[in-house]
Amino acid sequence: MFWTLLGVLIAFALVVILIRRKISFGLSLFVGALIVGVFSLETITLVDIPKAIIEASIYSFKDQQIVTDTIELAVLTTLIYMLAKALQETGSIKKLIDSLRTSFSKGGTLGFIPAVYGLMPLPGGAILSAPMVDEEGDKFKLDKNQKNLINIWFRHIWEPMYPVTAAMILICSVKFSNINIYTLMFINVPACIVAIIIGVVLLKKFIKNAPVQKRETIKNYRGLIFLLPAITPLFFYAVLQYVDISQTRSFLLGIIFSIILLFFLTKLSVKEYLHIIKKSFTWKLIVAIFGIMIFREMFETTGANVMIANLFGSLAVPALAMIVFIPFLLGLLTGYNLGAIALSYFLVEPFFAATGLSILGLTSVVFISALVGYLISPIHLCNVLSSDYLKTDPTRIYKWFIPAALCMLVVQVGFVVLFYRFLG
Repeated sequence: MFWTLLGVLIAFALVVILIRRKISFGLSLFVGALIVGVFSLETITLVDIPKAIIEASIYSFKDQQIVTDTIELAVLTTLIYMLAKALQETGSIKKLIDSLRTSFSKGGTLGFIPAVYGLMPLPGGAILSAPMVDEEGDKFKLDKNQKNLINIWFRHIWEPMYPVTAAMILICSVKFSNINIYTLMFINVPACIVAIIIGVVLLKKFIKNAPVQKRETIKNYRGLIFLLPAITPLFFYAVLQYVDISQTRSFLLGIIFSIILLFFLTKLSVKEYLHIIKKSFTWKLIVAIFGIMIFREMFETTGANVMIANLFGSLAVPALAMIVFIPFLLGLLTGYNLGAIALSYFLVEPFFAATGLSILGLTSVVFISALVGYLISPIHLCNVLSSDYLKTDPTRIYKWFIPAALCMLVVQVGFVVLFYRFLG
């Protein structure tokens, strides 16, 4: 047990260090998984290490058949990224925002600009909206820290409920909670409502004494059509559930359709559009998903997650407190929501039975805890890039940011405790 736990400690420390040094997240997790496996050779055999890698990737030794869950998830997250990049490269998002600009006054556009970019789940995506928030913020005499907070907060305002993100798809997948993604969206409604209310309150506070802005008299709604590629996968998921297609495959079909739909909406030539799609491809998310699954499988193979749970359990800390704290801490340390969920879920899973709460509610707690830690992390890429563009630093907004984020977490945990006890 001692060597396994030491291996886990070294693996986590190394993963965090490698991530901070900009090493591929997937590769970092693969190295961490090997360390956990090697340090656990007193309880497993050497052959169990490659077996765990294969089990996580493509073949189930227990069922003696090929499994494609990891491959499908890797392809899905990559296609989501490609769609988001294509929306950016084709100018579709800018056209959508130009249409929204004619519909709002008194600062409404300030919030909607980053909120619309929030529909594009790109790492560091806040840098895309930062120039427009900067320009719009000048009209209302906002300082650089107020602009930064508005940009980052509204950028992530949909995240508690937006299902077309790698983090939500992962936590609802078969090898994690295996729950319906719409169910998690519904449970997370309180956190999303709190995020919206806080955002509106802060926005009103910042622009309270701003000069009155002239509202556009000519309406332009043509750009609203570009909302379709972002929301179409949700309809595919809703419909295909009735014909017994898995949620990952439903979203896969939806994203593929959205990529094709965007081509027709942009009216680009086939050559131009294929060039954009090709440019948008990245191996990083594929490697990340495989790294996540291998790391998770190695923990199960070695029993490291149970050992850690037993160790924390002996400290007489309430189980729910651990389920909140561990994902939050990993979100804070890694600045990566997908990574925080991937690393924390199987660590806190052994605590679930001791809470008296349902798997639905506990999945929400893990998700929101990781999200809040990631939101306020000083190495969260959105925080870093937005702050750099606006010539400030992430910590300057903490006096508003930390209380706002923690408020969202407290409300969501309270909601789960009240309404998700002993339910299915």
